[in-house]
Amino acid sequence: MARVRLSASHANNRLADPRHQALIDALSQAHLTLLGGFAINAQDDLPINCGSVLLIGPDEPRFWPEFIRSAEYQDGAPDPMDRWSKRQLNRIAVIHNGHAIFPSDGPPFAPFYSWALRTGLAWASPIGLLVHAQAGLFVSFRGALAVPWDVEFDSIQSPCSSCATKPCQSSCPVGAFSKDGYDVAICKNHLTTPAGLDCMTQGCAARRACPIGQDRRIPDQSAFHMDAFI
Repeated sequence: MARVRLSASHANNRLADPRHQALIDALSQAHLTLLGGFAINAQDDLPINCGSVLLIGPDEPRFWPEFIRSAEYQDGAPDPMDRWSKRQLNRIAVIHNGHAIFPSDGPPFAPFYSWALRTGLAWASPIGLLVHAQAGLFVSFRGALAVPWDVEFDSIQSPCSSCATKPCQSSCPVGAFSKDGYDVAICKNHLTTPAGLDCMTQGCAARRACPIGQDRRIPDQSAFHMDAFI
């Protein structure tokens, strides 16, 4: 298999393997982007004819205006973003001889959190949520593609290690994040009160506090995700 080596700025590079560049171009046309990847090993329960798993996310902020024009968003049926993601990534997978994998498929569910850590471009933040080299705490995965070529990503240091103030730890208005973990009940209770309107309409305050990924999410997109969370 051809081997492609990528850095943290991989999305802006012209890559040597034509199959990989064709996939990057197809993702861009669908308003999606590559957020990292890793080589498959013998312990992974994945197709044996594949060399790597690529994690795919929305290409923000341009993703949202495109998504709301989709049939899935406008038809009023449940789970429009999941359905849109499956249509797009299944189509791309077929064209590029890959296999699409989705967080909602299961049980058993694919271990997207641990997969993200294996890329070397995402880490556990001080509040436990994933933080990504480019997307910050707003990182999200619409799915993954298992592809028949090898991809190597250069691991970089977590930005949290040099973040002196760690604003994510102190920005939650109800202190839902602590050394004991994430208190989902306290968070959701806050969001259902008038005081929670800022988080509901602008996105999670702790996520917004991260210096990485600032202004990445359009408020309407954040409101969509918060409503789904509730």
